[in-house]
Amino acid sequence: MTRRNFTLTAKPLLGLILSACFALPLPVFAHAIMVKSQPAADATVAESPKQVDVWFNDKVGSEYKALAVINSAGKRVDNKDIEQETFDPSHLYTTVTNLPPDTYTVRYRVVSLDTHIVTGKFKFTLKKP
Repeated sequence: MTRRNFTLTAKPLLGLILSACFALPLPVFAHAIMVKSQPAADATVAESPKQVDVWFNDKVGSEYKALAVINSAGKRVDNKDIEQETFDPSHLYTTVTNLPPDTYTVRYRVVSLDTHIVTGKFKFTLKKP
């Protein structure tokens, strides 16, 4: 095979390989997004929950995780015992004890798979019937 023939054969082959690379799905790394909570975001509940749960769209790192429940006076009221579910690393929770009626803010901080720190918050209200 001469150099000229090699060049004529290699260019279309290289083009085909590059086209295939762009056509194949590649993994996308995105930040963790809260997809569910219990109590639900902006919910009004009649009984004090025993724990506050947060789920994300993908597993989150076990390092640097934080979950806090704060009352309307700015005082932290959870038991500071954040846990990550063993068989579902997208699920974090912390326990609370007999919350009085109030509006509570839940703040979270996690490390997503792409190693970015993600923070967020949501509220729920406890009203006794």
